[in-house]
Amino acid sequence: MGYDGPRGVVATASYEARPYGCHSAQPMAVAKRLCPHAIIISVRHDRYRHISQQMFAILDDFSPVVEPLSIDEAFLDLTGSEQLFGSAESAAGQMKARIKAEIGLTASVGVAPNKFLAKLGSDLHKPDGLTIIRPEDVDTLLPPMPIMKIWGVGPAMAARLKALGINTIGDLRSFPLDVLRGQIGDVAEHYHRLAYGLDDRAVATEREVKSIGQEQTFNVDLDDPDAVRRVLLEQAEQVAQRLRKHGLLARSITLKIRFGDFQTITRSSTVAVATNTTAELEQVAMTIFDQWASRSFQPVRLIGVSTAPCGTGNGQMGLFADPDREKQHRLDAVADAISQRFGKSAIKRGGSLK
Repeated sequence: MGYDGPRGVVATASYEARPYGCHSAQPMAVAKRLCPHAIIISVRHDRYRHISQQMFAILDDFSPVVEPLSIDEAFLDLTGSEQLFGSAESAAGQMKARIKAEIGLTASVGVAPNKFLAKLGSDLHKPDGLTIIRPEDVDTLLPPMPIMKIWGVGPAMAARLKALGINTIGDLRSFPLDVLRGQIGDVAEHYHRLAYGLDDRAVATEREVKSIGQEQTFNVDLDDPDAVRRVLLEQAEQVAQRLRKHGLLARSITLKIRFGDFQTITRSSTVAVATNTTAELEQVAMTIFDQWASRSFQPVRLIGVSTAPCGTGNGQMGLFADPDREKQHRLDAVADAISQRFGKSAIKRGGSLK
């Protein structure tokens, strides 16, 4: 699944395609070479977002402590829910049954004493698994597993560890911690604890949002500044909507521009008063773009706009009411309501239309 174009990327690969070497985040051209008979399905973001909301509504019925991990993954703290749903294993089975009955999808669930083991369990028996990892299972289950099963160990870190002779979690357990710390730094202790199934991180219902942004890679480099502007205006509108959805304000706006040779530049600006109105974010983004384009425009491969949230609310109150800003707030509220009910494509600013 993904975009079937010159610069398309695999969003996800089915279990049938994975044995051929297909995987998410892979260039679509590579996936098609590996599996020429693959059926490529276009992504439907609005549909996925709707299904995600349905799934999280079900999870909320089982626990008030839900930590989203991605659009289709989450941690739940089931402490104190026994009287309502029975054991954690029973609650997990009920979740799976409801997701299947109400949404029509299978779900893989891991039940364990901590987040690391629960995530590990959820990955073991996909696509429809229910894995229970108890404390007494840890010393049998973990040691034979490859080192990349440690949360946070990616290909680069795995290569460094394998150079030290650490190929499995058991190898990591037996490797001297002080020597490991000297080789890979302070993260060694964290990996070492996970190797023994120890993870004291709590399930967090709220995360600090450090950045909200939107970007797009084009199939062919855009050499028309007006075409880039239209995309940029739509991105600014989407970023503003997401700020308002989370009740956030931003003062810093950053433009990201990538060229055909993959050279990437960024340009930023800061507004005097924090905002989340679409009109103000669009104006700042366009000012940044026009200042760059007037001096050194060249065909654009990727364009993106992002903000760094700095507070909550609707912006600083002035001594006197600003009719134009109040009008923009009302306009944004109506646009957000329409988008939420009918989808993002239901209403757009005129400047983003061709």
